[in-house]
Amino acid sequence: MTGVDPSRLDDQQLMKELETIHRTRHDTLLYGSNDALRAHNERMAQLEGEYLRRHPRRLVAAGRTREGARERNCAEAAAPGASAS
Repeated sequence: MTGVDPSRLDDQQLMKELETIHRTRHDTLLYGSNDALRAHNERMAQLEGEYLRRHPRRLVAAGRTREGARERNCAEAAAPGASAS
């Protein structure tokens, strides 16, 4: 494993690690080797898993659910000026 075991990080360190790995995700996907992408995937899964373990009841925004996205799409389609198919 690369990096400190996520369970040993305090909350502030965990958030910093998550912010960094999410920020570097796009470049790793586009330009990293297969090994680099695999390591990135594994580390991201470890960090996100630890975050979810610590925050099982985290706030979930309604717009970030499937139902919320459907409602948003319906509202956009019904909005004045929206083109009908």
